[in-house]
Amino acid sequence: MSDDEKGIRELIDKWMSATKAGDIETVLSLMTDDVVFIVAGAPPFGKKEFEASSEEHASKSLEFEGHSEILELKVLGDHAYMINKLSVTMNEPSGKRNTRAGYTLTIFRKDNGKWLLARDANLLVPRSEAPQ
Repeated sequence: MSDDEKGIRELIDKWMSATKAGDIETVLSLMTDDVVFIVAGAPPFGKKEFEASSEEHASKSLEFEGHSEILELKVLGDHAYMINKLSVTMNEPSGKRNTRAGYTLTIFRKDNGKWLLARDANLLVPRSEAPQ
């Protein structure tokens, strides 16, 4: 495994840990300033909207847990792509749990020697509808 691939895998692990810990600043530091997220049913959005959504979740005391399984990771110079099988559970203070699962296609860019998430197409659906 190349150093670049290790760096991207470490970024994913750090993202998942920071999300679980509610560490919004760390998650934001793992993406480019011009990041674009694509999710079903909504227009593409960027870092500012991601931050606002994360802060809203934090204000509601929502907790997240997740599991990431990298299915394919290819480094192409200073860009890389990843296909990932992802499951994310949002736990509400009331005890209600909302799990979404599915696949993502993510593009990373190496900026100043550091891998960052640049584009993410997220195909997560409620767990009962998720492809196995």
